[in-house]
Amino acid sequence: MSDHSDDDGEDAGEDDPERLSLSLDEVAGIADLFGGLTRAELAEALEELAFRRGVEPPPEDRIDQVVRAYSLVEYPRGDGESDDGDAVDPLLVPGPSAFPTLPDGTADLPHILDIESRSVDRDELGRAVEERFRGDVARAVADEDEVLVGRLLDVSYDLETWGPVELGDLRERLDAVRE
Repeated sequence: MSDHSDDDGEDAGEDDPERLSLSLDEVAGIADLFGGLTRAELAEALEELAFRRGVEPPPEDRIDQVVRAYSLVEYPRGDGESDDGDAVDPLLVPGPSAFPTLPDGTADLPHILDIESRSVDRDELGRAVEERFRGDVARAVADEDEVLVGRLLDVSYDLETWGPVELGDLRERLDAVRE
């Protein structure tokens, strides 16, 4: 599996004892506890956990860092609209780079937040993550961003193990940037 580097925000906030500091895997573990959470629900769960620990919640961009690292990925629900036409937010679920781990103090979160356990269609999730990955590869190749290329190469192997996708063609494109 991929290494989690500072680039991915693994250590974000660890130097601030007044702020909730969770690893990528711990944030993924919270989402996994429910089977998936919307961004707003995950932010609420992080706020509740911080409150229980007597510290400030993580920075607002922490969820984005975890998503960028492929430790959480978006799972689109249905066609993105509810029966009454309102937008339905995607769920954030553990991604291919995650080893979901429950941080201390999370056992009561399902009861406190009153959110039912959810399930996802793994094939649909795999397709959505592959689509995102293809876009990330296109940007990395176009920008000749060697750091991102290296990270995406690592993620590609994780993603093939994690979901029903074949990414050999994309690895070739990434490798070409490194040469």
